[in-house]
Amino acid sequence: MHRNLSALAAAIAALSFGAGTAFAAGEPVIGLITKTETNPFFVKMKEGAAAEAKAKGAKLLSGAGKADGDNAGQVTAIENMIAGGAKTIMITPNDSKAIVPAIKKAQAQGVMFIALDSPADPADATDALFATNNYTAGLLIGKYAKAALGGKPVKIATLDLFPGHPVGAQRHNGFVQGFGLKSFDATINELAKPAEIVCSADSYGDQAKGQTAMENCLQKNPDINLVYTINEPAAAGAFTALKSAGKEKNVIIVSVDGGCEGIKNVGAGVIAATSQQYPLKMASMGVDAGVEYAKTGKKVSGYTDTGVTLIAAKPLVGVDSTNVKTGTALCWGKK
Repeated sequence: MHRNLSALAAAIAALSFGAGTAFAAGEPVIGLITKTETNPFFVKMKEGAAAEAKAKGAKLLSGAGKADGDNAGQVTAIENMIAGGAKTIMITPNDSKAIVPAIKKAQAQGVMFIALDSPADPADATDALFATNNYTAGLLIGKYAKAALGGKPVKIATLDLFPGHPVGAQRHNGFVQGFGLKSFDATINELAKPAEIVCSADSYGDQAKGQTAMENCLQKNPDINLVYTINEPAAAGAFTALKSAGKEKNVIIVSVDGGCEGIKNVGAGVIAATSQQYPLKMASMGVDAGVEYAKTGKKVSGYTDTGVTLIAAKPLVGVDSTNVKTGTALCWGKK
């Protein structure tokens, strides 16, 4: 794998006449590597990238890990895209730390790297990050949950992503902060666990795992009255477990993502509120930056916040939110 990268580096170096002119006379080649090919969030991201690439006269190469957490698959995709002539690669890292060496090798060959949705670790390992402020997304649903409980004593279950992932930590810790409990700031990848959190489990953002996690949490503490979930599939799983236990009417579920299925579940009362993010915007901005780099050699840098909106079925005093109709108009996935 490493020998192949070295050979590719030599070949690309021989063909290139400087970062600014490498593709100035031809079709810019831009890569997009998502965590998986099946998650609706990444399907929408790919659609956005493809549409923008077509509009800007660029060629899009796409790849993905086999499953959430598959770093090796993403490393292979990077190698394939370099071989295909990509001078900009956008990536949603499966393993924010393990992917960094492959990114650095590509950058040494003149490739600009843009992280979408999820930062690398460290964040400055990529040239730029286009993403939701995940801490803010957590803050919004935490504030909503606090207002929805109306001062009642709280017993919280958190259905998280998996240990060490910055998106999982930022959403979780933002939620805890928004609820008004002792938390960590956005730079910490450890999960805050104040006493009010009576159960935590890793859901990997999966509906079936979310259901199992919620079932286990209810066995541990049947009096849980607030559930935070990393995303809406996990929230749907949690609701199924609560309904089976006859507890769905007495528990508030809050989540993050804003997919069309999740917004439907807000309207149906399954989820009280969710923070909506915008994958199409992330991808189209990344393509634009890649085309600019191919034409001028100017790299994009730093973090760009692509926005987040709280979608709630029921507005609450003191909490800024918008309704399900608006959320549906802006959602991604099947409507």
